[in-house]
Amino acid sequence: MRHITTHTTPATGLRSVGDTSWHPRGACYGMDPEEADELFFPRPRDLCAIAEARSLCGRCPVRRDCLNHALENGIKEGTWGGLTKAERRPWHDGLPQRMDYSRVVAFFNGRDVHLTGRERQAVIDHAYVRGWRPARLAVALQISPQHARDLLRQVANKVFDRDRYQGIPRKKRKKAPAQPTTDKPPAGGKSAAGRPVSRPLQTKASDAPLGKAA
Repeated sequence: MRHITTHTTPATGLRSVGDTSWHPRGACYGMDPEEADELFFPRPRDLCAIAEARSLCGRCPVRRDCLNHALENGIKEGTWGGLTKAERRPWHDGLPQRMDYSRVVAFFNGRDVHLTGRERQAVIDHAYVRGWRPARLAVALQISPQHARDLLRQVANKVFDRDRYQGIPRKKRKKAPAQPTTDKPPAGGKSAAGRPVSRPLQTKASDAPLGKAA
């Protein structure tokens, strides 16, 4: 069953959107809430607070997790992962185009990881190649079966258009094996090519040679 990581779950290389297991290992963990707000959510021109926050983030062991948490959850205010709001803006804009195949692999292994738009499309493409049914894809992506059916149909059409454009022939269905023909010659004693058909000579019982009885 798919699950969301909690505080008690050991830290791993890949996180889900709701994973906060990295919090206790942060350099800012345990700070007074008011002091943390002044440090990481300073006024626009409070350069001293911004510099102090960057210095603290620079020696934080979970700086990358902190940055990903802000990006994946759409947190645009404050300093996260050592980057200010203005510095994170390009990251927020480019997040849907991120492609990390380790997250795609983790998804197929049953992990509840955050998927960007490109990563989600890669999951759908691989699900089609693996022959997934719409019901299975619907459960995995937590969407309706009709939506999953439409997504798989779009991939099928994309593959068909690609093969047609590149001139790749489609697989032909195997024909049923032909029925064996009998050796009986056609009427008239001639073959289909018009040649006479030879028959074994049949002797009568009266013409059989004399000999010992069997």
